[in-house]
Amino acid sequence: MMRSMFSGISGLRIHQTKMDVIGNNIANVNTTAFKASRVTFNEVFSQTLQGASGASAQTGRGGRNPMQVGLGANIASVDTLMTTGAAQRTDNPFDLMINGDGFFVVGDESGTYFTRAGAFRKDDEGNLVIPNGMKVKGWPAADDGTRIQRGAVVDIKLDNPENLTAAPAATTNLRIEGNVNLADGGNFATEEGGIPIQLKFYDTLGNLYSTNLTMRYDSTDTEKNWKIDIPDTLTLTDSAGNEYTLSNVGSVEGDPVVIEFDENGNLNKTNSSGNGIFTISQNGTADAEFDLSEDITAGNPVKAHLGPLTVDFSGLTQYNQKTNVDPLMGDANGLGAGREPGELTGYNIGADGIIIGQYSNGQQKMLGQVVIANFRNPAGLQKVGDNLFTTTPNSGEFDGIGEEPDLQGGVLEMSNVDLAKEFTEMITTQRGFQANSRIITSSDEMLQELVNLKR
Repeated sequence: MMRSMFSGISGLRIHQTKMDVIGNNIANVNTTAFKASRVTFNEVFSQTLQGASGASAQTGRGGRNPMQVGLGANIASVDTLMTTGAAQRTDNPFDLMINGDGFFVVGDESGTYFTRAGAFRKDDEGNLVIPNGMKVKGWPAADDGTRIQRGAVVDIKLDNPENLTAAPAATTNLRIEGNVNLADGGNFATEEGGIPIQLKFYDTLGNLYSTNLTMRYDSTDTEKNWKIDIPDTLTLTDSAGNEYTLSNVGSVEGDPVVIEFDENGNLNKTNSSGNGIFTISQNGTADAEFDLSEDITAGNPVKAHLGPLTVDFSGLTQYNQKTNVDPLMGDANGLGAGREPGELTGYNIGADGIIIGQYSNGQQKMLGQVVIANFRNPAGLQKVGDNLFTTTPNSGEFDGIGEEPDLQGGVLEMSNVDLAKEFTEMITTQRGFQANSRIITSSDEMLQELVNLKR
């Protein structure tokens, strides 16, 4: 009889523990990336009243099973359920959700931790952090943000001094596209009329200049072609309206530049200068850039370099349509367009975890890459609060490098708590607790009856 009382007590204890776990699960039903727990029971050892015996030919009796009385129940395990929670859209670019397995790597001076909660933010020093201030770890960018350097994880810092601005680049390639109508060709011999072409380009400091060339038709030439005269001194106008005179200007392909069209109105590259390309450089020497602190003869010298400018006019046609010439920066692939200096204006994190910095001049630069850690036994990780886990001997170790993730941006992982399941568990746990308390009550009544036998 006394055994039943202690069995009932053990039942009360384990059901109380299970109710504690259920309560914690329900409390965290809206906690980002919370992983619910579950409790399993097992019986404790049993007292054997009589051992088993086999069949006997001597007595002619069959075998008998053992006779045992159990001594209660115990907690077998409290498991962390590592199933993935549902996605919650937030549209915050720093909110990330991991598709599949893995954990974000974070840490501080106390060590390295792991979390599924990707609610990141930037602190005042430009570090990528989680809500409790721990820094997110990943791979840094290298070579001025053109590639990611894989290796041991480091703290991701978004606002390094080199990331705050994007360097300017001098223009090296231009192209002239569109149609020229013969009626607008003017007269090359008398330098009258013609089609003005305004070229725009950047120097090495990101200053934007413009200059004007004129494309005229030369009816006196036996080939009847168009020509662009490259003057020895070229007037440049910057974006503030200041004018500079650039000296020692020439074309590598000769001066003037010859442009000839065939009978279909398409450019005849063979008979055109440079097969449709001419280069403006110092003295017409190949690869000779302009030193704006020396080559400018009028206007304040600029401590920058410019050019040489390679101009592709192979996109011109001579159809019987109105003149529509469009000078553009960059070659056919947009390369060599140059750019002004850029200011960091925003961030974008891709599905591969690479953080891209967006700049005011349209440039993009890699700032780092968020990585994830995978473990052989994720359920072996230990919760340490703040949605964080730490490794244990049964989880496996973090290799210090991590893996490339598969992420969803602007999305957070929700808690994986199933309320319907938790409420059902709550009912069965409550009834289990009541039943165990009834064991104690009934055992006490039986003891009372036993005591009353002596009256």
